[in-house]
Amino acid sequence: MPKMKTRTAAKARFQRTATGKLMRRHAFTSHLLRKKSSAQLRRLHHEGVLSKGDAARALRQLGGR
Repeated sequence: MPKMKTRTAAKARFQRTATGKLMRRHAFTSHLLRKKSSAQLRRLHHEGVLSKGDAARALRQLGGR
């Protein structure tokens, strides 16, 4: 049986917490930032938790670890 390979894109996008949750970045933070309010940018800079359904898919892409 061949080894499970980790998807490199998923490895770069998701981070595992000590309790096993998957953290993600928020969208809309890379460019066109001048038109966004400071409050919106502050909210977007916090990492978010991946939802249950998306976490299952991301775990599969990470090789099930």
